[in-house]
Amino acid sequence: MVFTIFPAIDLRNGRVVRLQHGDPVQQTVFSDDPVAMAEKWIAAGAEWLHVVNLDGAFDEAGAANWETLPRLAKLATKVQFGGGVRTLDDIERALEAGATRIILGTAAIENPALLGQAVAHFGAHQVAVGIDARNGRVQTRGWLKDTPVTPAELGKRARALGVRIAIYTDINRDGVLTGVDADATATLAQATGLQVIASGGVATLEDIHNCHSLAGQGVIGVITGRAIYDGRIALAEAIALYQQKMDETPRS
Repeated sequence: MVFTIFPAIDLRNGRVVRLQHGDPVQQTVFSDDPVAMAEKWIAAGAEWLHVVNLDGAFDEAGAANWETLPRLAKLATKVQFGGGVRTLDDIERALEAGATRIILGTAAIENPALLGQAVAHFGAHQVAVGIDARNGRVQTRGWLKDTPVTPAELGKRARALGVRIAIYTDINRDGVLTGVDADATATLAQATGLQVIASGGVATLEDIHNCHSLAGQGVIGVITGRAIYDGRIALAEAIALYQQKMDETPRS
């Protein structure tokens, strides 16, 4: 079972930022140079980048983040990209810019047929559903709009439409280093049949370990942001550790 550690690069107006609970008011800027930051994570061993266009997620105007995407995609890594991707044209634009996988979040709620269309057009390996939840309910529009839909309900709908991969974010934990909810991620994977990447709250290597220990239950990776920017987790150490664990796992 492949398990991936994704360093997060959240973009706002072309700068690398982190938000607390997804709140645009509670923003910390970590770099004005996303490419240099990406190169730092790649040098640490990252094979994927988790890139979020926060401007798009918040329905804000501006092209800086879209201009940054192809520059990141040209680096020696794969890019998982989301934020404001709500049409087939948006998906095609991101893929043409070099993204490897596109995340649909708001669109999965507001236009669920798009998930099936995207899988049919681009393949299940290039489309993921973003399941962002607060207090057991999915949030959309940059986590500013509440819905009555539960994560499991959205996951099951997505799976029925051909989606195979989800990113599950516990918004209450995001950006505040309170620990990732690995068990809820595994529960979602088991309930839906999706392969799920955990997100939100990663603070220590133990959080990554907790996710990795559930790889057999459908947890295929974890996204880390503030912990690596603050230096609480050394990304190179984490990647090397779990690469070694995978290398030591007997092949059936």
